[in-house]
Amino acid sequence: MKAIVVMFDTLNRRFLPPYGAEGVHAPNFERLARRTVQFANCYGGSMPCMPTRRKMHTGRVNFLHRGWGPLEPFDDSVPQLLGEAGVHTHLVTDHQHYWLDGGATYHPRFRTFEFFRGQEGDEWKGQVADPDLANVTPYASNRELRRQDAVNRQYLKDEADHPQTLTFDAGLEFIEVNRDNDGWMLQIETFDPHEPFFSYAQYHELYGTPTVTSVPDFDWPDYKQVTESSGEIDHLRDRYLALLSKCDASLGRVLDAMDEHQMWDDTMLIVCTDHGLLLGEHDWLGKNVPPFYDETIHTPLFVWNPRHPAAGEVRDALVQTIDFGPTLLDFFGVSRTRDMQGHSLAGVIHDDTPIREAALFGIHGGHANVTDGRYVYMRACVTPDNQPLAEYTLMPMNMRGRIGPEVLSRAELVEPRPFTKGMPVLKLPAFAPTNPAAFGSLLFDLENDPGQNAPIVDDELELRMLRLLVDLMREADAPAEQYVRLGLPERGEPGEEHLVLGRDTAQTAPVSDVDDLASLEGSVLATRTVRELLADAAVLALLREELGAIVDGPLPDEALGMTLVQIATVTAGLVPAAALHRIAQRI
Repeated sequence: MKAIVVMFDTLNRRFLPPYGAEGVHAPNFERLARRTVQFANCYGGSMPCMPTRRKMHTGRVNFLHRGWGPLEPFDDSVPQLLGEAGVHTHLVTDHQHYWLDGGATYHPRFRTFEFFRGQEGDEWKGQVADPDLANVTPYASNRELRRQDAVNRQYLKDEADHPQTLTFDAGLEFIEVNRDNDGWMLQIETFDPHEPFFSYAQYHELYGTPTVTSVPDFDWPDYKQVTESSGEIDHLRDRYLALLSKCDASLGRVLDAMDEHQMWDDTMLIVCTDHGLLLGEHDWLGKNVPPFYDETIHTPLFVWNPRHPAAGEVRDALVQTIDFGPTLLDFFGVSRTRDMQGHSLAGVIHDDTPIREAALFGIHGGHANVTDGRYVYMRACVTPDNQPLAEYTLMPMNMRGRIGPEVLSRAELVEPRPFTKGMPVLKLPAFAPTNPAAFGSLLFDLENDPGQNAPIVDDELELRMLRLLVDLMREADAPAEQYVRLGLPERGEPGEEHLVLGRDTAQTAPVSDVDDLASLEGSVLATRTVRELLADAAVLALLREELGAIVDGPLPDEALGMTLVQIATVTAGLVPAAALHRIAQRI
């Protein structure tokens, strides 16, 4: 038997025709739906990109213990387990985070692997002189990545040179070479349609938005509240759809190969994603900062299992990303490990057999969320400073670098967790670059409010969802500080005293005023990162005077790379807009 996993990054189900989207050119996704089982209730778990890949390897959620980081020494890895069972596993990808410290231990778990460079701000081509920066927003949080992307795009003029194209070329080459052999698993993983939404004229023309050559082309949203015009948002969505259509064309090449080589009889096909994103919904762009609304966490999933050859059918059972690994293990006759929380999807595919009552999802330091498929409960912190918070790791890396001595000097070596296979772990103080108190706890009824526009207050329902949440947190071995931060009991049953909807006075800090902060765009506080500001002794003294502990604590690289204005838009009073204006006037 053989298996192919086609993984897209940031694939929003609401823009796919099989999930009801109209006016989107994606004929191969429609073709895919006719050849596979389509899942109506698939949810992510640990967010965002690399935490999702960690749960695909391990079959368990990880956001309660750790943010973005490598695969840990104690983690199970499905590709490695398959390899040990005699299955050749091969990865082809253009996902640049596999190159970096925060993702460097994932790809070696495959028997063989190939990389293709140039996506997003991949540190690929070296150019000292600035390229054309007309499309680089000066106050963006990731300006250096945008500059590097402008360098990279100079080498991607032809679609044949694009990393996505090269990734699928390599995947198809593997299929061609190995199609007559048994016992292999291929993962074709592309960073697209993640931002920046860079594609080519033939895809832009599908949506009536030709390639822009004379003015900035808004194809890379920052993670922030919407301040753009409706026309700009429409243009951004068209750029996303153009890139999605390019992804659709690549998917079609895989389906063609399966048809040509008659692989449907012995080859599993999984087409999936890690998460979606917001393109103006709920007045936000991107992900990670606001709660994980349906657009971000409710994901598309298509599976063909030749042992249960259902096609053109929909399954309603609640499933998650943590189920992908156990499904592959089961397909190849390999048992899942005791630490895995996911389940094989074979029974769901066969007759929609339920495999869980509820699903847990979230991001480290953000809301802790639970859904039963109809209701979604988003639990915010009850402590205004979103503390206590810690990370547990033996791999002290973050997204783009090493965790620094200012944090590691405060590390404690603590007793093993139940899933660390007897290994003690480092407990590190943590800071989340977002504060869920800014949004408060929320409860939605997806059946009657699929757009999640009208949060409800219902004590009986909140208590039921709260009990589901606590049960899942305990199954995931949530550390003690998470219960304190979220105002939940570490032991015993949650009761009415733990309800917060409609009565939580600790969550009253509003999201910073966007119009007020927008007036700071172009200022030093909106163009220089925290790291740059802290390097100036005079500015450091001023920041300490105005903001206190925020510049004295162990801020991670993710926060150091942000501007103060951006931090103000994603936290509840941590950097008040009024203080920023006073600082701006004095610098």
